[in-house]
Amino acid sequence: MIYFLIFVFGAVIGSFLNVCIYRIPRKESIVFPASRCVSCKKSIPWYDNIPFLSYMFLKGRCRSCGARISFRYFAVELISAAAFLLLFMNFRLTHLFWVYSLATFSLIVVTFIDIEFQIIPDRISIGGIVLGVILSALMPQIHNSPTWKDGLINSSLGLVAGGGLIYITGLLGNLAFKKESMGGGDVKLMAMLGSFLGWKMAILIFFLAPFFGTPVGVYLKFMKKQDVIPYAPFISMASFVAMLWGGRILSFLFF
Repeated sequence: MIYFLIFVFGAVIGSFLNVCIYRIPRKESIVFPASRCVSCKKSIPWYDNIPFLSYMFLKGRCRSCGARISFRYFAVELISAAAFLLLFMNFRLTHLFWVYSLATFSLIVVTFIDIEFQIIPDRISIGGIVLGVILSALMPQIHNSPTWKDGLINSSLGLVAGGGLIYITGLLGNLAFKKESMGGGDVKLMAMLGSFLGWKMAILIFFLAPFFGTPVGVYLKFMKKQDVIPYAPFISMASFVAMLWGGRILSFLFF
């Protein structure tokens, strides 16, 4: 029953994340007005806003105008619910669970915005950096640190390591390809993750992300002739793997 409740709560959060994904890049308020159809602008009643069920009962269409509802809404709710449940199964109601959940939900929003708009909003990445540093000082145990000062140091080192590694990679890519190869948004996103997860996890994410991104990038580049390839989705996947199994991976690599 507790797993079911966690899954449902994660889906409800996912419904809110859908609002963020649509409105943040359009510079709209995520609070007002209430949920509405993006086509006819009519408010959506509560019974048409139930995660999963409403999408299936409405067959992916607006009740008012019949416009098709993007499958992204269903996907985000499912991903959010599954991620929330996996984090709970691994960390229970610990500090890590809440901090990692916050980071994961931010990554879900960033991922889908980057896929559609090829941008990573500063209000998420820079706001996340500030929040990551503050939480690290308030809850130093998320870095296995004994004091708030040690937590702050670990967060700051993670910020520099995460942002610095990908910034240097971008500079080298610019020199090699004679054009911008890595966006500033990716640098700030990695800095945000470093502030939440610390420098060891930031380095692990840096090396894990290409394993997810390279096959997709090669396919999009040579098969679809797509030059701009969003990198946030691969950073996000690598980050979630690091949250769940990063400690074990690092122990295996370095005994």
